[in-house]
Amino acid sequence: MVSLVPLGTPAGPTKVSKPTKPLLRRSTLSGTIRKFEDTDLASDLLSVPSSPNKRARVTFNPEVEEKYVDEFSVKGRSLDLIRSEVKRAIEGHTKGNSEAYDNVKSLFSSKRQDDDDEDAEEQRRVEMKTYIIALTGYTSLLNSNCSGLVKSLIHFQWLGRDESSVKAYIHFLGSLASAQGAYVGMILGMLVDNFTGVRLSSGRLIGYPDVSREQLTSRVHVALKYLLRLVPSASGTLSPIISKKFPFSDETKKAHVTYIQNLMRLIEYAPELKSDVFALITDRLVKIDVQMQVNLEDLDDDVSAAIVSAVISATHSAEEAGEISQSESDPDSSDDEDLSSDMKQLKEVQANVEKMDAILDLLFNVYTPYFEDPNSIEAANMFETLISHFTNIILPTYRSRHTQFLLFHFAQKADHLVDLFAGTCVQLAFEPGQPAVLKQSAAAYLASFVARGAHVESHVVQTVFELIGSNLNHLQQENEATCRGPDLKRYTTFYAMTQALLYIFCFRWRDLIAPTEILEEDDPLAFVGQNLEWTPGVKETLHNAIYSKLNPLKICSPPIVSEFAKIANHLRFMYVYPLLETNKRIRLSQFVSKNGALRDTGNGNSDSWHQLDAYFPFDPYQLPVSKKWVEDDYVMWKGVPGLDQDDDDEDETADEDEEGEVDVDEETATDEEDDE
Repeated sequence: MVSLVPLGTPAGPTKVSKPTKPLLRRSTLSGTIRKFEDTDLASDLLSVPSSPNKRARVTFNPEVEEKYVDEFSVKGRSLDLIRSEVKRAIEGHTKGNSEAYDNVKSLFSSKRQDDDDEDAEEQRRVEMKTYIIALTGYTSLLNSNCSGLVKSLIHFQWLGRDESSVKAYIHFLGSLASAQGAYVGMILGMLVDNFTGVRLSSGRLIGYPDVSREQLTSRVHVALKYLLRLVPSASGTLSPIISKKFPFSDETKKAHVTYIQNLMRLIEYAPELKSDVFALITDRLVKIDVQMQVNLEDLDDDVSAAIVSAVISATHSAEEAGEISQSESDPDSSDDEDLSSDMKQLKEVQANVEKMDAILDLLFNVYTPYFEDPNSIEAANMFETLISHFTNIILPTYRSRHTQFLLFHFAQKADHLVDLFAGTCVQLAFEPGQPAVLKQSAAAYLASFVARGAHVESHVVQTVFELIGSNLNHLQQENEATCRGPDLKRYTTFYAMTQALLYIFCFRWRDLIAPTEILEEDDPLAFVGQNLEWTPGVKETLHNAIYSKLNPLKICSPPIVSEFAKIANHLRFMYVYPLLETNKRIRLSQFVSKNGALRDTGNGNSDSWHQLDAYFPFDPYQLPVSKKWVEDDYVMWKGVPGLDQDDDDEDETADEDEEGEVDVDEETATDEEDDE
């Protein structure tokens, strides 16, 4: 990250170094260990060696073990006898005698039916708990030969059982992960599977008290927290698992939001995963964002507006109805069978809009506490993370539409953050060796941020304009001598920079005027008819670029060029209409270069293929629910005083001229007929 010099911003936190490692990486955390107090687990359940130099392993609280020996017996057999039985079963299995092993395995089989007899069912519950306790002491024997038993145990329905059974099971998982590292991934995967939402049926097991969804989810995190404390290197295994199990883009809003909420709970007790988690969320969010935008662009504007209205209505209805169960919140896929293909597409687009809106609303909530004090170390570190996401994920993605508003919002929390984000865009736009497409994108982000940011001060606008102008002059001097005409492919960076200046001028021309006593607030038409004085270099920079051989007004997006021409003329800044008329006779295809030579594509009607897109990443925010976060940060289009009236007068004059031309033609035709 770089700062905009010479911006005079208040003293902020010390400069944070740029991250030296990629964000979407696999963590390697072996050797790290956190304090046991951070686990918040009952001291009589799990105990871990306090010294990080000792091998982490599960130990038993003698008092708890005595309690198990006293209370639990299976068909008259004590816990010690069950332990001996389990040991013999495992050892026998390794020697080819699997009868006892299969009996133990069948206890945890998902296919085993519940017994109608209450006494028998109660005995079975005690039996399973006792065998789990017994197996905990022999996890060192559960190698790959016993993978069948281990899989049955890992996929065992444990979440909805009584508290003592849950504790015993988590204790077993910890012992297994410590003794058999090969099973760590399988254990973590089973726990992360619950991140998209725990089924209520998991807390409605026969013979056990009902367990709420929140309690079920908490039990998942208790288990994860304990495992990560017990096996520190498990964090390195967990990082790719949460990436692999992140919901696909076509999965429901509920699945995405619930998964992200669980990731936020995860990083509370596994802060070493914070960088990976936030990068993962941003990466997947951008993919949803781009797909949503592609779908919306395929629809008519009226249809898109109707979808947004439907999202607002659905959100209000959900808020009025209160929280609904997960089974009720997801749409019934069977309804889709009765819909036409067009209706299915509209339903899919609406679902994606709702999903994107909900995720961004959640992320704004997540990031906000970090910026309560924008001068704090927490804010500096989190903003560094956001800048890294921008550089590595958002910027290289073509047509990201809403994700970048996280940067837009939080960068405006303080002047020094505005400085850092704008400075990063400047560096990316002008850094030698950067691909032209990234330079073009960085210039668009820079111009859009400066133009649309309500908290971007005038001195920042002027400094950015000066920096872009300086680089523009350098590019012009480098290329004008060999230039034979406008060519987007050869001079992409030059045209991107020019378009950025035109865009900034259209939105922030008031900030480019030299200090004056004229106040627009007192008289909206105060600037009309005045020969305004502009800050040094503004007029000269644009004039030199526009009237150069590179002819940027032929390459820049026509709507932006048209708006600039109107405003510049109205403010007596520059009169470019003669050049625009000349440009109408220029065919861009004749200047297209290939391997350094000019060629004619032979298609005179293809100018749009050789012109810049009007892509500015901070164009109006469309998501209805999360829109509230950026409304106070955003500069809406503000018309130039007197210009709209001039346009109306011109339109009326044009209409009158057209009517006059029609009358003349009609009279001429009549005269010819009379002559005949």
